Amino acid sequence: MRAITYSRYGSADVLELTEQPDPHPGADVVVVRVKAASVNPVDWKVRQGYLDGVLETQFPVVPGWDVAGVVERVGLDTPEYAVGDEVYGYVRKDWVHGGTFAELVAAPVRTLARKPASLSFTEAAAVPLTGLTAYQSIRRAGVRAGQTVLVHAAAGGVGTFAVQIARSLGARVVGTASEGNHDFLRSLGAEPVTYGEGLADRVRAVAPDGVDVALDYVGGDAVDVSAAVLADGGTIASIADPRARDERGGQYVWVRPSTTDLEALGALIDDGQVAVEVAQVFDLADAAEAHRASETGHVRGKIVVRV
Repeated sequence: MRAITYSRYGSADVLELTEQPDPHPGADVVVVRVKAASVNPVDWKVRQGYLDGVLETQFPVVPGWDVAGVVERVGLDTPEYAVGDEVYGYVRKDWVHGGTFAELVAAPVRTLARKPASLSFTEAAAVPLTGLTAYQSIRRAGVRAGQTVLVHAAAGGVGTFAVQIARSLGARVVGTASEGNHDFLRSLGAEPVTYGEGLADRVRAVAPDGVDVALDYVGGDAVDVSAAVLADGGTIASIADPRARDERGGQYVWVRPSTTDLEALGALIDDGQVAVEVAQVFDLADAAEAHRASETGHVRGKIVVRV
């Protein structure tokens, strides 16, 4: 099969289009014919070796954890799926090796769910990691109807989902973004505020009683700003800064594969409560350019790789 691989840590220049052996299905694994995958910031952070102390790596690495495709082969005990089923998933395994930037990927059934019927494969590939991150952090923070929720980096890959999921629960959402993304956030139902110096004052201006939940999807000083604008009894959830848990008594969230959560996301999508924003689409051979585009940090929505 054709696959993007790298055999050492480094810049996007280490990514190559190569031929690799076809994967085999394990007992609880299916082989998926990949239609599309997507790029997440964690992909290039892993490629640069930043997570070497967290994740076991086996070279050559096929990068990518998001997938949308069709089941091609099934394992010995995979009653959940049959050949020809359309699926999507967050295929993070116990080590970094056989990812989704390939024509085929071996996917444990615990990482997959049926593709939302209303989405194309390209759109579905943009959902799993970022959608699950938003869904799981919102659930961990206990967001509910009537609350005011502050979403940092609201126009980014995770933030876009978080705004919509929180709105579907009946929460009021205040979202941080550059001014160029304010109209986009309004279209999702959020009240935009410009990030940067003085952010806490701007949040207080639109939420003078404070926010009940702050969701940090960017890091930096977001936890400190969040603490400054929390209402009494409020909580912080962060995917970027463990101080949210260790110093503020909130949540530090590392997204997990979950069929149940993917199914819940799919239901929200098919019900029209959550839309998917695809920023750019690259061919598999141009995966290095897709990584470089993600590394700019100025992408609204998701970057998808078409296989």
